[in-house]
Amino acid sequence: MSFISFNLPAKRLVRSFIAVCFCALMFVSNAFPAFAVTSSPTKGEDKLLGIEKESQEAVLKKPMSLEETQEKASKGPNEVQGDADIDKMKNPSNTSATSFEQQVKKAVSKIKD
Repeated sequence: MSFISFNLPAKRLVRSFIAVCFCALMFVSNAFPAFAVTSSPTKGEDKLLGIEKESQEAVLKKPMSLEETQEKASKGPNEVQGDADIDKMKNPSNTSATSFEQQVKKAVSKIKD
């Protein structure tokens, strides 16, 4: 009988330890989602002051003519921002992330080999 009484507290201790580890895992996965991002979480977001300035100027002045709109739109992503801070914007040419399609092709090629 002494064997059974010794085994019961050990089971409780193991169950408690597993529950504490699971709770810690849940806390860490919910509290620190920024670590999952490929960019540095300490860097923060870039200050895109040129975009903000161009947007405010576009709101405060009269609507642009068709020629002005086409000229501004040809410089950058849209007619309001033009090319303001275009070097700071994220796009496929300045990121190292691969698309989902590329990841799937790579995984399939590994399976085939």
